[in-house]
Amino acid sequence: MDKRLLDILCCPLTKAPLRALSEAELTALNQTITAGDVQTHAGARVTQAFAAGLITRDGRTIYRVEDEIPVMLADESIATTQLADFPRA
Repeated sequence: MDKRLLDILCCPLTKAPLRALSEAELTALNQTITAGDVQTHAGARVTQAFAAGLITRDGRTIYRVEDEIPVMLADESIATTQLADFPRA
């Protein structure tokens, strides 16, 4: 993802800055999605693994990236509190 774009993006819920998910974070997220234990902020079950994602710098909220385009919809965000094995910074 273009660093200039990443520098201007922020969480629509908290206005916190974002960074790209690390490989360890992406792996942990996708394992939990595969287990069927992930829901969006709106309560919908997440069934498709992420190829890439963004996370708030405080590590609380994840947004998916599809075809290098960030999906910055609050209802589709994922709270990391529901991810038991998620790496904490």
